[in-house]
Amino acid sequence: MGKVAFLTGGGDCPGLNAVIAGAVRSLADERVETIGLVDGWKGALEGLTMEVTPASTANIIAEGGTILGSSRTNPYKEADGVAKIKDSFSRLDIDALVAIGGDDTLGVATRLFDEEKMHVVGVPKTIDNDLSSTDFTFGFDTAVNIAMDAVDKIRTTARSHHRVLVIETMGRHAGWIAAYAGIGGNADVTLVPELKVDVEAVCRTLKQNREKGQNFNIVVVSEGAIFQEGGYVTQDADLDEFGHVRLGGVADALSKMIEKQTGYETRSVVLGHLQRGGSPTAFDRMLGIRLGVHAAKMVTAGEWGKMAAMRGSRIVSVPLSEATGELKVLNDEFKELVRLFSS
Repeated sequence: MGKVAFLTGGGDCPGLNAVIAGAVRSLADERVETIGLVDGWKGALEGLTMEVTPASTANIIAEGGTILGSSRTNPYKEADGVAKIKDSFSRLDIDALVAIGGDDTLGVATRLFDEEKMHVVGVPKTIDNDLSSTDFTFGFDTAVNIAMDAVDKIRTTARSHHRVLVIETMGRHAGWIAAYAGIGGNADVTLVPELKVDVEAVCRTLKQNREKGQNFNIVVVSEGAIFQEGGYVTQDADLDEFGHVRLGGVADALSKMIEKQTGYETRSVVLGHLQRGGSPTAFDRMLGIRLGVHAAKMVTAGEWGKMAAMRGSRIVSVPLSEATGELKVLNDEFKELVRLFSS
């Protein structure tokens, strides 16, 4: 076998380096050479590489972000994109690729396997925890703990000034971060994309809690929350290379509605990229390592077109097509929890 290449695409995520370290060490044990592709699919298109060896990855497990860099480049939006990737792989003697990313990155990997029969395996990455076929994605635990800690900290200033604080978390289509941080952080109301926002109901809950003697309120809202009237809140009309709008601003919009309807002084806080930053938790470090080692085993076994996934407490191989076919959103149990703890 020639070299095995790694790339990390999409948003950075705590635990990415742990995946790389685990896979590189496992492949080195099988005497397989490894190389890194810089800045996601951009590196694959242009043949941009960096050294990735057991020595160079020995101390990266605790580091956040990704040593390889990332981008939202979509090869299928490039002229002759697939041909350029094949040319790069041929020149660099790359025989297999470990693609580490979310739905968009793994969607490209799926097409390269299905349509071009390239030797590709995947590792699921997203702080949103919205990839199908895996119970958890690394980075989610870190993001949730950062968001919940923010809720705990913001409560003190909300209480001091008798304000409503609206906290915006990440979560484009799935409300896992908001649900965990909101319910776990004891917010008055938690709002997620799976349940449309009824502003009057939100204000009613806030008023009821004030009438019970509470002199402040906390609202946690996912960036992808949808208003019953008006839909999403977006930063602009531009789309990225995968056709996504830039979300953001829902907390600000909601805070103005709440203040107008209740008369309570209301402020908004956008956690944004804080949720992606810093060192991964112990859970995310170990999950990343385990997924990386399993990806290496899939490579040596020739299990192409598959993804490492967590099922219960086990790491297993699942078809990439299953992982990218449908997003994993809040199930009925979690939607009921959100309703229960928001009224």
